[in-house]
Amino acid sequence: MERLAQLLDDLDDLFSMIGLVSERLRNACMSFLLVGVILAIQIGGISLALVHPPIALATVIILFVTLLYRSVTSPRLELAG
Repeated sequence: MERLAQLLDDLDDLFSMIGLVSERLRNACMSFLLVGVILAIQIGGISLALVHPPIALATVIILFVTLLYRSVTSPRLELAG
């Protein structure tokens, strides 16, 4: 009976370990995906600025105004005191 309990404990440890390893792999994949998206956005912005500078400037102005609007209208975070 003790052997069965030990075997079940080992199986539980194995499945827990698989979960932890898969979480690390998921985090690594998400990091690589994030880096890829960031690089694609940067390369796209640079190529747009080289091909059509006025369109690139208009895009930047629209994004900046959107950022300003969001920073003004979003609720402020209040610190718990």
